[in-house]
Amino acid sequence: MRTFLKRAIGDETPTCGAASRRGLKAVGFISLGLLWLLLDVISKQQFADLTPGTRVAAGVLGLMDLRLVHNTGAAWGMFSGSTFLLGVFSVVTCALVFVYFLVDLDRVGALETCGLALVVGGGIGNALDRFLQGYVIDFIEVTFMSFPVFNVADIGVTCGIVLFVLGLLAGRARDARGRDPEDATGLAHTAASGEEAR
Repeated sequence: MRTFLKRAIGDETPTCGAASRRGLKAVGFISLGLLWLLLDVISKQQFADLTPGTRVAAGVLGLMDLRLVHNTGAAWGMFSGSTFLLGVFSVVTCALVFVYFLVDLDRVGALETCGLALVVGGGIGNALDRFLQGYVIDFIEVTFMSFPVFNVADIGVTCGIVLFVLGLLAGRARDARGRDPEDATGLAHTAASGEEAR
């Protein structure tokens, strides 16, 4: 009876633990994605009633100006006037990212979860602009280099991609370290078998 109980508990505990980890990842993903979307919406509302080209602040932190731009394309003026199609592309991309997260939920780490959440939050933020207003509100203009004006959503997408890649690299490094002891054990067994054969 005790043996049976031990086996039952041993079989169920990892399952419950895994389910709990999946739940925490899902909650973290949704929470961070919604938080970043909210930050994007609130920041854009501060510029909603201004005329494009208006400079709200200059030399912020010595790094950037706050200047309103209505962007109907992508970065560097690409696909100008294709705002609806770019919005559709953003929605499809966010949907694929979310599906990937759900399918790979057991394996994604914290960095990957945060990265994917930022990508989805930022992508939805810009997609809402494109569908509701016909353009994206950009207002952050760096002054130390030539770079397109961007917004909080863009920061989320860019940082999210970086975090996701870092998470993948960290996961591969962990897997490689985890395989090393097994390889060493296998070599030791092979050597021992060779000695016994002699």
